Amino acid sequence: MIGSLRGDVLERDTDSSVLIEVGGVGYLVSVTSRALAELEPGSSAFLHTHHHIRDDAQQLFGFTSRDERRTFQALIGTHGIGPALAMSILDVHPPAALVDLVATGDHAALTLVPKVGPKTAKRLIIELRDRLTVPVLDGAESATDGGGGGSAVAAVRDALSGLGYGTEEIRDTLRDLPSDGDSETLLRDALKSLGARNA
Repeated sequence: MIGSLRGDVLERDTDSSVLIEVGGVGYLVSVTSRALAELEPGSSAFLHTHHHIRDDAQQLFGFTSRDERRTFQALIGTHGIGPALAMSILDVHPPAALVDLVATGDHAALTLVPKVGPKTAKRLIIELRDRLTVPVLDGAESATDGGGGGSAVAAVRDALSGLGYGTEEIRDTLRDLPSDGDSETLLRDALKSLGARNA
């Protein structure tokens, strides 16, 4: 199995593939559109890779971080999601954003991905909760079931984002919050936690 590549970018194509030469051998690798923009022909590159093997073909998928590769592997491990659709999802929602929308049960955001309809989006939200590290899982389930916990967590996330906190900082803080409670209490606890972290 090929787990990573380090070499020179020879070519890149509009179909989101790049040709990387490693030790005189050229590897054709499918990447996300964001990665494609960074991989200039003539530059050196390092990619974490997933070597996808089928009966009739082999294909390499490349990622700029381990987190992106892990998320891709979680996606293709879900029912009905092949590598091409997994790459499309990552094109629209990077790993941190995907974790956030799964945590809040945001089906509508997933339907922004071509070929993902409402039914597929709802099923993905459920399946990905078991495959991704999702903060405040109980609150997310309440949001999907129509309860108030998830919406309170979503409100806190939006408030912290509006105050200028970064995605990772918000995610770490929400993970430490209780799974129930109103948005005002949760926001107060979140700000207290952030204040202690930054002290």
